[in-house]
Amino acid sequence: MHVNKVHHVTTITQVAKDLGEDEDWLRDVANEMEIEDGVIWVYGVGEDGIQAFTDFGIENLTELVRMYKESPGLLKRWPPE
Repeated sequence: MHVNKVHHVTTITQVAKDLGEDEDWLRDVANEMEIEDGVIWVYGVGEDGIQAFTDFGIENLTELVRMYKESPGLLKRWPPE
């Protein structure tokens, strides 16, 4: 039996604040992530949804941020506007 061990997620808004990154740029970086990478969408009543990350997802996103900063040409919108 599979047991989900995720007990919380952190929204992209909070992750951007914690990492000191532009939220729109971070969304562009996170677009290539899959659910297996620790990213999910959270929906509420009347909301379009917001991207959120498990702790594992934040680690993966942080690695992507490092990669894109080392090779800015990989992402079209770098540096952030």
